[in-house]
Amino acid sequence: MLQSLFGLLVLTALAWAMSERRSRVHWRAVGVGLGLQLALAALFLNVPVLQAGLASLNRAVNGLSEATRAGTGFVFGYLGGGPLPFQESFPGASFVLAFQALPLVLVISALSSLLFYWRILPLIVKGAAWALERTMGVGGAVGLSTAANIFVGMVEAPVFIRPYLKQVSRSELFVIMTGGMAGVAGTVMVIYANFMAATIPDAIGHILLCSVLTAPAAIVVALLMVPDEAPPTGAELQSPEPPSFSAMDAVTKGTLAGLELFLNIIAMLIVLVALVWLANAILGLLPDVAGAPITLQRILGLVMAPICWLMGIPWAEATTAGALMGTKTVLNEFIAYLELSRLPPEALSPRSRLIMLYGLCGFANFASLGIMIGGLTAMVPERRPEIVSLGLKTIVSGTLATCMSAAVVGIMI
Repeated sequence: MLQSLFGLLVLTALAWAMSERRSRVHWRAVGVGLGLQLALAALFLNVPVLQAGLASLNRAVNGLSEATRAGTGFVFGYLGGGPLPFQESFPGASFVLAFQALPLVLVISALSSLLFYWRILPLIVKGAAWALERTMGVGGAVGLSTAANIFVGMVEAPVFIRPYLKQVSRSELFVIMTGGMAGVAGTVMVIYANFMAATIPDAIGHILLCSVLTAPAAIVVALLMVPDEAPPTGAELQSPEPPSFSAMDAVTKGTLAGLELFLNIIAMLIVLVALVWLANAILGLLPDVAGAPITLQRILGLVMAPICWLMGIPWAEATTAGALMGTKTVLNEFIAYLELSRLPPEALSPRSRLIMLYGLCGFANFASLGIMIGGLTAMVPERRPEIVSLGLKTIVSGTLATCMSAAVVGIMI
């Protein structure tokens, strides 16, 4: 407990040390965010009815995923999630990112455009602004995107506030990006839970809780690293989008906008994964160390071992945990969870496995960076230089946010 509490304070200090303007940090928002994390963890780890309520919300998101899968299955067959003509070799083997997860962007884009036409989302933005301005000092547009990241991905969540993206400040843009990198989408939560079900009881509940805890953590880390001086954005704005003439017109416009996002995401994802492979190939020319080739994953694993210790992992297990964090950062959390599920029982204790379940629960990796840059620059091309300049910083901020959530859980268990 004390180790994780010390780690939470050190992780907060690390975010402050990397701040662009350390003297401008709003410490009240930081304190409220940390308090929210501790309170939410205490409640959701001890009150079953709250866990059940959270699961019901995720079922609504899964409903969107199933609706999308009905479309992708009809168009792409088993590649899009339709019935398999063969037996899976392992859980998740048939998952195809481009045909099953990414098309959700199209549905969310069309739905959000329709909800804007019906004036529902602007009301939600104003409501979120009222609550968050009085607690953490962030505006409704940022709050809605961060809250949406509990259940949807790094591009789907900003789609809900696309009309406001041109007007948010640099700090608010960083909060939005950090929220995306710190969370995971409902589309993949069940897959991760299936990986971990054999070793961690109620894995889906813990992954859901991690998404909830990471929302205030993302705001805290982002406001520490890029403090804001402008008034919060969201409650007072009107949508700058051209008005739709009908509900069908809104759906059509949203679908076309989603298609542009879909193509940008795929292109950036292919390029960044290829660049990581090339970097590892170049490092592979160096002599082996400890009988294995040098890779970005191994390098980051050594770097992340102290961070894992701060989360509450015993030092004897920190290198193993750090290797998982390196895999998650260089490749993705999907592969990292798969490796965690395959570790022998003696590699990590049950407590360490639970902490790592939280520590790995985020999209902060190079491949996701490509997805986010591709998606956001398609939505607001005029802010491309700003989005790209903040890109690498969000891998750090997103990782710190998930590690803070892991440390909070380490305090409670």
